[in-house]
Order: sequence, then structure tokens, then C-alpha cells
Amino acid sequence: MNAVNAPVRLEKIDGQTLAVICAGDWTVRHGMPSVEEVARQVASPPAPGRVTVRATGLGHWDSSLVSYIAGLEAACRARTIAFDKTDLPPGVRRLVDLALAVPEKTGTGRGDGGKPTLAQVGEWALRGWKGFQETLAFLGEATLSFLRLSAGRARFRRSDLLRTVEDCGAQALGIAFVISLLVGLILAFVGAVQLRTFGAEIYVANLVTVAMTREMAAIMTAIVLAGRTGAAFAAQLGTMQSNEEIDALTTLGVSPIDFLVLPRMLALMLMMPLLYLYSAFAGMLGGWLVGVGMLDLTGTTYLAQTQASFSFTDFFVGWGKSVLFGALVAIAGCMRGIQSGRSAAAVGNAATSAVVTALVYIIISDAILAVLLNIVGL
Repeated sequence: MNAVNAPVRLEKIDGQTLAVICAGDWTVRHGMPSVEEVARQVASPPAPGRVTVRATGLGHWDSSLVSYIAGLEAACRARTIAFDKTDLPPGVRRLVDLALAVPEKTGTGRGDGGKPTLAQVGEWALRGWKGFQETLAFLGEATLSFLRLSAGRARFRRSDLLRTVEDCGAQALGIAFVISLLVGLILAFVGAVQLRTFGAEIYVANLVTVAMTREMAAIMTAIVLAGRTGAAFAAQLGTMQSNEEIDALTTLGVSPIDFLVLPRMLALMLMMPLLYLYSAFAGMLGGWLVGVGMLDLTGTTYLAQTQASFSFTDFFVGWGKSVLFGALVAIAGCMRGIQSGRSAAAVGNAATSAVVTALVYIIISDAILAVLLNIVGL
């Protein structure tokens, strides 16, 4: 449909030339005529051998005229028909040439509804299977690296190990203390609200002690390190991947798993048990603050009840989980970093994926351990 203030008239000249005459004002607010009429005449036999655009009484114009002329030229190019726009103003010709200089990227349009649901499910399943295979391959390489370490053949710098120990150990004490203290406060407060109904406020100490030593200290510390250290591992290795440093190590005959992944895994597996002890103490301190400040218990009474409810079984279960969670966080961060692409966006995606992967690994492994420990009676 033609716009009111931007009329288009078609004329046949010599039977071989189709003249498109543009007149009036061409602005976005007035609307833009469609190129369908010209496209039909170009496509229907006998097709003209040449299309020319003429500006007769052309008034104000903006990008709507440029878009219309570009559409006409694209339609003529598709059918190998000569297109002449020399009668247009120079500014219009330059903008049309600029618009058609770079072809439109494929896959950027809205499409016609996307892929069928079954195809999407199939692609999702294939991506999941490929990710599972890559994870198994990385775990196999990490296991072989530990075997080489036990045989004294793993090659990495001890300074890298010490620096990583400091980064994921001493520098994580502050955030681990705050998170665990607040978790202990929350557990004690929630337990106090319920236990006060039965006059059993003293058992808040039992609740906090068992929960922190068996589950929460290890889980919360692992979650903190997943967001702090796992993402850092992925960003570091992803940057090295984009700078081709990992390829350089491979060219020199140095295993990237030994040189880059092994010290990071060792550092987290060494530091996680220590951070677990620190977090368990912080959580029980939070429970003590609630017991003394809210439940009117004496500090000595609360500590005596905490000591009575403490179990070495719960402690070793939590301690073992901390070692496992540390390894999982390191594996997720290093694996996503090694698998990163070679662009800045890929490095950011790797860091995000490392955190998500680590959290999934932590929750799944904790659920499996809970079932297994229940089966064996621990």
C-alpha cells in the first residue's frame, strides 16, 4: 500500500525498462510504500530487463526512502535485473550502497516459529550426553594426574600451589566466617521458635551442633568457594585458553592438567577441611549468641549441651564431605576453564558455568552421600 505523502508511480518504457517514480515526502511518520508491487512485476513474465528509479518532485526524505530503494535493488539483484538509481540524490545513493555493502547475517531474524519440540529435546539430550562424556574424560585425566603425582612424575610449580593455597584458604576466612555465623544464627533462631513451644530451648545447642558439623559447615563453605574460587579458576584458565598459553604448554610437552589443574585441586582439597573446621566453629558461635541473648541460657550451660551433643561420627562425616566438595569445586572450575572458547565473552560464560556446575555437583553428591550414610547407619 502506498503512503499518502510518498507516492510511487510505475511506468513501462520501451517495453524493457520499468521506471519507479518517487515523489513527495518520504518520512517514517508518513509510512513507507511496499516493494511488493515492483517485485511482482519484476517476477512476472515478461520481466523487464532494467529497473530505473527516478526522483520527480522529491520532498523531505529519511531512512524510509533508503530502505525502500534498498529493497528494490535487492529484489532486482535476486533476479539479475539491472538497477539504475543515478537519478536519485547523491546522499540516498551512498546510503543505499552502504546498506547493501554487507550481506545480512543469517539466523538473526525472528524465524518462522523455531524448531519442533522433539528436535529441541533431541538436541538437549545430545548436548547432555556430550557434556557427560567431556566430564568423564576430564575426571580420567585428573585421576591420571594424581597417579603421576604419587609416582613423583607430575610437573607443576610449587609456588603456584602455595599461591593458590593462600588465595582459597587465608583470603577466604572472612567470607566463610560471616556466612557460617549467620547460618548458625538462623538455625538457632528457627529451632528456638519451635522448641520454645515445648520448653526445650536447651536443645537448640544440639540442633546447631549436629547441623553444622554434619552438613551446613561443609555445604556453605563449598558454596562460598564455588562462587569465589571456582569462578576464579575458570576465568584464569579461560583467559589462558584465549591467549593460547595452554596450547603453548602442550607444544612444549607439558601436561596442562599437571601444570594448571593439579595444584588448584590440591589447594582446595587441603584448604577445605580447615575452612570446614573454621565454619563449624563460627556456626556454633552463632547458635551460642542466640542461646545466650534470646533464650536466657547461660554461656556455660549452652557450651555443656554443645559438648554433650557433639559426635565424632558427625564430625568425620562433615570433614570427609569437605574434602569431596573441595575436589568437586576445583574440578568444575578447571574443567569449564579448559573448555572455554577463545573470546572475552567465552571466558565470562565459563566462569558462570563453573559456579552452576559446582553447585549442581555439590548438591547431587550430598544427596547421594545422605542416602548411602543412612543405609550404612551413620
